[in-house]
Amino acid sequence: MEPGDALAGQRLIVATDLDGDAREARIRMALPLTEAELRGLFADRIGWVDMAEWSRRARRVVARRQERFGALVLDDRVWRDAPPDALARAALDGVRDLGLPWSEAARRLQARALLWRAEGADVPDLSEDALETEAEDWLLPFLAGVRTADDIRKLDLVPALEARIGHDRLRRLDAEMPPAFTSPAGRRLPIDYGAEAPEIAARVQEFFGTTEHPCVGPRRLPLRLVLLSPAGRPVQVTTDLPGFWAGSYADVARDMRARYPRHPWPDDPGRADPTLRAKRRR
Repeated sequence: MEPGDALAGQRLIVATDLDGDAREARIRMALPLTEAELRGLFADRIGWVDMAEWSRRARRVVARRQERFGALVLDDRVWRDAPPDALARAALDGVRDLGLPWSEAARRLQARALLWRAEGADVPDLSEDALETEAEDWLLPFLAGVRTADDIRKLDLVPALEARIGHDRLRRLDAEMPPAFTSPAGRRLPIDYGAEAPEIAARVQEFFGTTEHPCVGPRRLPLRLVLLSPAGRPVQVTTDLPGFWAGSYADVARDMRARYPRHPWPDDPGRADPTLRAKRRR
């Protein structure tokens, strides 16, 4: 409507002639309408609607009580006693809008469960597609109190993923696909299940005395060992530690003795004691 039209400031009008533009029609003829007249004509089609939804513009859950005639809002109020379930469902739409707030811990749990499933375990699918499709089943109960985009970013997915896996299966997962491996030297090493194969990284000396390659899973999947120098640089990657001891270790040890003389490089690493310490200075 042209800004200078006498009806431009009217709250309610009946548009009787438009220019035919489907998206931004210009009003060429209209009549004023009061709210009392509208209510008198259409009282049976006016009612209150409770609405809890995710606002993309405000990036938060919005709960309103609106009196409507079709899509026309006659009264709009805050829905102060909106039920938690309605608010949680609106927050779930916010998660779908913004994406799941993955943390490093949640990713590690997901990777373990996915590999366990690939190895034949009966465990729910924690792939991206499955989690997004079935979010109402596993995530909705954990959205109490989540209202804003900041709340969603701070949401910890680990408890929800653990609940989806289930208590008994989670215990088996921890036994068969543990989150960490304790080295022969006694250090707890996190296992990276997101790599091409389950992987740990540690100094060569931590695995002295190990004659059987460490494995995980029901089918004994070998860990990918990234063996490091004392400076933390990879010197060998292997899924066959005894084979490394018997083969290329001799060449690695010869080079390392020259670079790191204060660290042990025994001729028979399979019989040596694991250690985290260097030799004492004389």
